[in-house]
Amino acid sequence: MISTLRWFKSSYSNDSGGQCVEVAACANAIRVRDSKKPGGPVVTASPGAWGAFLKGVRTP
Repeated sequence: MISTLRWFKSSYSNDSGGQCVEVAACANAIRVRDSKKPGGPVVTASPGAWGAFLKGVRTP
């Protein structure tokens, strides 16, 4: 299932080997991985937990 997800690279990532994060959303989970290692580990969060994380990192 992970291989069929549509992954989106962070706008902060670059092709120079910098910090490369990709995110894929499905109905009941958000998945995050290192784009340099697409076969590596994937972090999975519920949509609510992901929303709380984003709110936390956006808060100055």
